[in-house]
Amino acid sequence: MGNPKAFLTVPRQDAGYRPVHERICDFTEVEQTLNERERRNQASRCMDCGVPFCHWACPLGNKQPEWQDAVYKGDWKYAYRLLTATNDFPEFTGRICPALCEKSCVLNHCIDAPVTIRENECAIIEKAFSEGFVQPSSYERNGKSVAIIGGGPSGLSAAVRLNCLGYEVTVYDRMPKAGGLVRYGIPNFKLDKFIIDRRIKFMEDEGIHFKTGVEIEPGTLPEGYDAYVVATGTPVARDLNIPGRELKGIYFALQMLSQQNRILEGETFPAEELVNAAGKKVLVIGGGDTGSDCIGTCHRHGCTSVTQIEIMPKPPVGHNPATPWPAWPQILKTTTSHEEGCIRRWCLTSNKFLDDGKGNVKGVEVETVEWLPAVEGARPQMKLTGKKEVIECDMVLLAMGFLKPVQPEYSENVFFAGDAASGASLVVRAIASGRDTAKKVDAYLKSK
Repeated sequence: MGNPKAFLTVPRQDAGYRPVHERICDFTEVEQTLNERERRNQASRCMDCGVPFCHWACPLGNKQPEWQDAVYKGDWKYAYRLLTATNDFPEFTGRICPALCEKSCVLNHCIDAPVTIRENECAIIEKAFSEGFVQPSSYERNGKSVAIIGGGPSGLSAAVRLNCLGYEVTVYDRMPKAGGLVRYGIPNFKLDKFIIDRRIKFMEDEGIHFKTGVEIEPGTLPEGYDAYVVATGTPVARDLNIPGRELKGIYFALQMLSQQNRILEGETFPAEELVNAAGKKVLVIGGGDTGSDCIGTCHRHGCTSVTQIEIMPKPPVGHNPATPWPAWPQILKTTTSHEEGCIRRWCLTSNKFLDDGKGNVKGVEVETVEWLPAVEGARPQMKLTGKKEVIECDMVLLAMGFLKPVQPEYSENVFFAGDAASGASLVVRAIASGRDTAKKVDAYLKSK
């Protein structure tokens, strides 16, 4: 620990974001960076706690105190080695992880100013790429092969770990390029896709094979492999089956997000298939990160307005006594997309979509709800109040999460990873699941 008192003298400094008037005109990443001196200062704030809760909270078990100290001392190569020992894709998590580690940082509990762990993580991997620390390795093959079905974070992580163990690994993906929701669900203004391309190229250089644009039907796996990892995510979005659902102008969030990312990759779509918010009043139903991504994308399309509604109550700002640490803090989250302009409302349920007389949506009838306290361990109960109103809109985006997939029966050499196993979760948990699944595959094949 290079500077045991830095947390007393060095305030937390976030990198910040590009100005709103500038960033809504393009899909370039909104987050800025600190220079190396400032970054090392931020790393010095880590106190090397006796019990590092950041390490405990991270699904990957990242050794944050160790690589923070390495960054502070300017030993970026050692920091890179420590970081990648536990995290296969720090360039992903360093941009889009909600940073469970920071919520557990002792400085967060003491002074509401945790170490900038996520930003420091991103700085390490970008420094590693720029300085040439990231070099492909070759691994002695053990004569066995594994197929990964799905090229999202969990599948890619399993592929990396199994490749290092000597297996011949082939990743199958139904989309034109691998990456899963990281590529096709997360907007470029949060994670530019050259970051994924760079990582895929590195994986190929290490001997991992990719077969994209290949649809694998459930229950039918490609032949010729000793084991399989099914990492197909949660492909089915939660729908809102209320009157008027068939009207034009109502879309799942990923219909727009995925299409926009594919357009930025150079794909084209017929005019009648475009999901574009230009000149439209948009209603986003769902208050999570996917809904937030829709808001930012609509602004970049040139929408007239965006309203986001959520069925749950508005969470408190800053602190929530109902969710004390180590629980995840249920507090109001304001993203960069919200800052770009959005009406946000809570405790609203949707009753029906309204027709403009030509088969297009023109609004949604919503109703205020009340939430009754939970009794004897049960869930809180929702109560309709009868207070109804109409929110005018000519585009609706459904961002209400995804359904946990029901998997067919497979033989004992088939393993599940990521969202395909657990249901929708965080990218960092998907990476951890892929890594852990690789261990199970290895143990299974060695037992045979």
